[in-house]
Amino acid sequence: MSERLVLLHGFTQTGRAWDEVIEALGPQRYTAVAPDLRGHGSAAGARPITFDAITADILALGEASFALCGYSMGGRIALHVALTAPDRVDRLVLVATTAGIEDAADRASRRAADEALADRMERQSIEELAAAWGDQPLFAGQSGAVRARADADRRRNDPAGLAASLRGIGTGAMVPLWDRLGELTMPVDVVVGEEDGKFLALGERLRDALPAARLTVVPGAGHALALERPQAIADVLSRPAHASV
Repeated sequence: MSERLVLLHGFTQTGRAWDEVIEALGPQRYTAVAPDLRGHGSAAGARPITFDAITADILALGEASFALCGYSMGGRIALHVALTAPDRVDRLVLVATTAGIEDAADRASRRAADEALADRMERQSIEELAAAWGDQPLFAGQSGAVRARADADRRRNDPAGLAASLRGIGTGAMVPLWDRLGELTMPVDVVVGEEDGKFLALGERLRDALPAARLTVVPGAGHALALERPQAIADVLSRPAHASV
């Protein structure tokens, strides 16, 4: 029987962002599910958008235990799920993510910036929003084909849902989890792109803070690894999990 795998997408994406990873995995190892998270895609109107509410959504998917993989925003949610129900998460894969902003002043500044961005998003069409998000330096190295797939996925959203998501579970709204990472004794894979400098440093810190973690750096890749290097993510997921603590 194949293992259940839950895949959590990033901000402005939907569960469709994992399609190529699921295809690369094939059906032998995992039965994969990639839900649209609150504020996104088919769940754009779901409220409230909080870490607790989304954690409950994931745990209500029904499996007694599962492997859990999250990218960026999805990785931050995955940490909340694993800390809430560590007995149900057999394996954790964190892709280009963080455990939050520790400094209170920096976090308040980020929250104010996120609120201002949410206000702008509410005044944009989804086409304008998708284009503006894709033009960030974070995604500058993407090929035309990757940019097109990312843009098509973003257009499955609506500005009101994305704005509400940013306000509810943005990095500025998140209580940092760095001091709780020692509680996560299941096997953890941390995956980052070689060219994603900020998240490479965060990935190294996550590896060092988690009791049973290993780090994979994907050569020549940037931030959006599920779209840029789906085979690399599938390869990590296909490797045997290393020993837990």
